[in-house]
Amino acid sequence: MSETTAPVGSSTMTPTAAPGARTGRARRALVALRAVQVLLALFYGIASALPKLIAHPTAVESFDRIGWGSAAMYTIGALELAGATALLIPVLQSVAAIALGALMVGAFVVQLTAFDGQNAATPLILIAPLALIAWARRAHNQELLRLLRRR
Repeated sequence: MSETTAPVGSSTMTPTAAPGARTGRARRALVALRAVQVLLALFYGIASALPKLIAHPTAVESFDRIGWGSAAMYTIGALELAGATALLIPVLQSVAAIALGALMVGAFVVQLTAFDGQNAATPLILIAPLALIAWARRAHNQELLRLLRRR
């Protein structure tokens, strides 16, 4: 079958499609990726950053157990909130995913050392979709560099 006679709903672009237009499987993949980004942004903003930023007793207890205190708790909460917000901004998506992934590597190490491996799988599980976002949105990194060089 040629491109001009591709069935409706095919994942290939037709010659009459506008440049940059996506159909079929590629469009569904982008929608799914965006949904993952929104879910991760909600998780990092509400479930992870908020307890640290409002000094919820469980967060305070965890940081006291590590020996880092409230300054580190607020700093990490702010970084998570910034990352959550940046996951929703197109030009920052890849960088945010990389930064949050690095934060999760640190969280994994802390879980292993300070908490004897309790909940150590959580940061590892979160690294996978963050790596996917960083890779899938990597084209935005060049755009970000162009914007930064103009300044």
